[in-house]
Amino acid sequence: MVLEDKMIANGEPEEEEEEEEEEEMVDPLETVREKCEQTEHCVHTRERLEACETRVGSRSETTEDCTEELFDFLHARDHCVAHKVFQSIK
Repeated sequence: MVLEDKMIANGEPEEEEEEEEEEEMVDPLETVREKCEQTEHCVHTRERLEACETRVGSRSETTEDCTEELFDFLHARDHCVAHKVFQSIK
Protein backbone atom coordinates (compact mmCIF):
# COMPACT_ATOMS: atom_id res chain seq x y z
CA MET A 1 0.00 0.00 0.00
CA VAL A 2 2.92 2.33 0.68
CA LEU A 3 4.27 1.68 -2.81
CA GLU A 4 0.91 2.56 -4.31
CA ASP A 5 0.82 5.81 -2.32
CA LYS A 6 4.31 6.73 -3.59
CA MET A 7 3.31 6.06 -7.19
CA ILE A 8 0.30 8.31 -6.87
CA ALA A 9 2.28 10.99 -5.04
CA ASN A 10 4.98 10.98 -7.75
CA GLY A 11 2.38 11.89 -10.30
CA GLU A 12 2.57 8.68 -12.25
CA PRO A 13 -0.75 7.95 -13.90
CA GLU A 14 -2.66 4.95 -12.73
CA GLU A 15 -3.35 2.26 -15.25
CA GLU A 16 -6.96 2.28 -16.25
CA GLU A 17 -8.59 -0.73 -17.72
CA GLU A 18 -10.51 -0.02 -20.84
CA GLU A 19 -13.86 -1.62 -20.72
CA GLU A 20 -15.00 -2.93 -24.02
CA GLU A 21 -18.66 -2.71 -24.70
CA GLU A 22 -19.95 -6.20 -25.12
CA GLU A 23 -23.39 -7.08 -26.27
CA GLU A 24 -25.20 -9.30 -23.84
CA MET A 25 -25.55 -12.76 -25.24
CA VAL A 26 -29.11 -14.01 -25.31
CA ASP A 27 -29.68 -17.72 -24.86
CA PRO A 28 -31.99 -18.82 -27.69
CA LEU A 29 -33.49 -21.46 -25.40
CA GLU A 30 -34.65 -18.74 -22.99
CA THR A 31 -36.28 -16.86 -25.86
CA VAL A 32 -38.17 -19.97 -26.98
CA ARG A 33 -39.21 -20.72 -23.38
CA GLU A 34 -40.65 -17.22 -22.99
CA LYS A 35 -42.66 -17.59 -26.19
CA CYS A 36 -43.91 -21.02 -25.15
CA GLU A 37 -44.98 -19.73 -21.73
CA GLN A 38 -47.43 -17.44 -23.53
CA THR A 39 -49.26 -20.29 -25.28
CA GLU A 40 -52.74 -21.16 -24.07
CA HIS A 41 -51.83 -24.50 -22.50
CA CYS A 42 -48.83 -23.07 -20.64
CA VAL A 43 -50.84 -20.10 -19.42
CA HIS A 44 -53.47 -22.48 -18.05
CA THR A 45 -50.91 -24.63 -16.21
CA ARG A 46 -49.13 -21.53 -14.88
CA GLU A 47 -52.44 -20.22 -13.51
CA ARG A 48 -52.99 -23.53 -11.72
CA LEU A 49 -49.45 -23.33 -10.28
CA GLU A 50 -49.94 -19.75 -9.10
CA ALA A 51 -53.32 -20.61 -7.53
CA CYS A 52 -51.67 -23.47 -5.67
CA GLU A 53 -48.82 -21.25 -4.48
CA THR A 54 -51.32 -18.67 -3.25
CA ARG A 55 -53.36 -21.32 -1.45
CA VAL A 56 -50.31 -22.90 0.19
CA GLY A 57 -48.82 -19.52 1.08
CA SER A 58 -52.00 -18.41 2.83
CA ARG A 59 -51.93 -21.33 5.25
CA SER A 60 -49.64 -21.39 8.25
CA GLU A 61 -49.64 -25.16 8.67
CA THR A 62 -50.11 -27.39 5.64
CA THR A 63 -48.51 -30.47 4.19
CA GLU A 64 -49.62 -29.50 0.70
CA ASP A 65 -47.01 -28.47 -1.81
CA CYS A 66 -47.28 -27.53 -5.46
CA THR A 67 -44.97 -30.15 -6.92
CA GLU A 68 -47.60 -31.63 -9.22
CA GLU A 69 -48.61 -28.23 -10.57
CA LEU A 70 -44.96 -27.24 -11.08
CA PHE A 71 -44.23 -30.44 -13.00
CA ASP A 72 -47.36 -29.95 -15.11
CA PHE A 73 -46.25 -26.43 -16.04
CA LEU A 74 -42.66 -27.46 -16.79
CA HIS A 75 -43.87 -30.41 -18.86
CA ALA A 76 -46.20 -28.21 -20.92
CA ARG A 77 -43.51 -25.58 -21.48
CA ASP A 78 -40.78 -28.09 -22.33
CA HIS A 79 -43.09 -29.98 -24.69
CA CYS A 80 -43.66 -26.75 -26.61
CA VAL A 81 -39.96 -25.87 -26.52
CA ALA A 82 -38.95 -29.28 -27.85
CA HIS A 83 -41.19 -28.92 -30.88
CA LYS A 84 -39.95 -25.41 -31.67
CA VAL A 85 -36.26 -26.25 -31.17
CA PHE A 86 -36.39 -29.37 -33.30
CA GLN A 87 -38.29 -27.55 -36.05
CA SER A 88 -35.46 -25.06 -36.32
CA ILE A 89 -32.85 -27.85 -36.52
CA LYS A 90 -34.51 -29.70 -39.43
